[in-house]
Amino acid sequence: MTVATPRPPAAAPPEPSGVDNRLVVGGTALTWRTVPKPTLPDPAAVLAYSAGHALAAAAQHARHGTELLLSAASRVDAAMRTDLLEAGFTVTVLDDDGAHTSAPSRPRAAEPGRLWLLTSGSTGRPKRVGHTLDTLTTVRADQPDRTWLCPYAPGTYAWWQVVTLSLTQPGQHLVVVEPDELDDWPAVAAAHGVDAASGTPTFWRRTLHRDAAALARVPLRQITLGGEPVDQAILDQLREIFPAARISWIYASSEVGASIVVHDGRAGFPVGWLDRETPGRPTLSVRADELVVTSPYHGVGLAGPVRTGDRVQVADGRVLITGRLDTDEINVGGSKVSAGMVRGVLTGHPGVVWARVTGRRAPVLGRMVVAEVVLAPAEESGDTAAGVPDEAALVRWCADRLPEHAVPRRIRVLTEIPVKETLKSDV
Repeated sequence: MTVATPRPPAAAPPEPSGVDNRLVVGGTALTWRTVPKPTLPDPAAVLAYSAGHALAAAAQHARHGTELLLSAASRVDAAMRTDLLEAGFTVTVLDDDGAHTSAPSRPRAAEPGRLWLLTSGSTGRPKRVGHTLDTLTTVRADQPDRTWLCPYAPGTYAWWQVVTLSLTQPGQHLVVVEPDELDDWPAVAAAHGVDAASGTPTFWRRTLHRDAAALARVPLRQITLGGEPVDQAILDQLREIFPAARISWIYASSEVGASIVVHDGRAGFPVGWLDRETPGRPTLSVRADELVVTSPYHGVGLAGPVRTGDRVQVADGRVLITGRLDTDEINVGGSKVSAGMVRGVLTGHPGVVWARVTGRRAPVLGRMVVAEVVLAPAEESGDTAAGVPDEAALVRWCADRLPEHAVPRRIRVLTEIPVKETLKSDV
């Protein structure tokens, strides 16, 4: 009789280097070592109802290597839950009452160490992209001690970028804010010693618009922008308030990882970076006005050149990312207009803090350019005669800087900058 030799249990991953970094969640100070770690099924799709529950799931994965998909509960609808159950995940809702599980409809073996991200869904339904903690960890050089603010929705690529930095680098502390704290985050940040913060351009614009004075009281030494096109106007506004800080913008996605990092205070990146092949670094190319990235930080099955779907334009020695190909181009009477470039002209006006540019059906031309804007308070506007610019003044501003067919024909003023849960505007 042959007796099968029992398979030894899989070895737990090594303890993360940042295990003793400070975490502040809901005003409570913890560490990665002391944060409560839930017992999770394997594989698990964890739907977190708070930032604290999300950090707990991340800490559990780092310690045990459980196959994990992590998302804010609000980002996963009933259809997506069904998809996850059919994909073999035990859907696990984490809230203050504990863990609530739904068994998979098609059980399967877990893939140790696998992390799954849901894309932002900007091109349709969110998709799953596979990673590991290693492929999500793109900052490996020693860093100066920092206390980071993390405002992102749990489980997004940007959230994991900040979380992996804190997990893997000693001295990288983390203060997380819940969605209901976002409007007052500068006060939270100042109270807990935040000196580094990462956010989308919309996140920074909303903060500047709501209370620039409160933002100025946060002693920021590192400011990072990403997730949306970054224009010169927002970089200049942040530089004016924080002249000594390092201001960086990052191009990153679930599919190709963090692929572009710029620290020179200018929108876009140098043309000289195109088609430059350096071992261990992404290769950037442009094909038919689309950014193409070959990245060592790619998701599962995305090796080689990846068409990003992002439109680029080359101007003055810089490569500018202007928006999504499927939404950026407006055809006006046979002439192509970049919505991103028009948006950049509008936000370049000192009286405009945010703009959205789209196409609207029009007789004869087929489409015409229209815009929505949020204006700066009167004391910050460059139009001192009128206090704040009106529609006619903004049309004149655009007419002086754009070809005639690209000038917005309608400009509507909003009172607040719209934002989605991903901290992005619907641009």
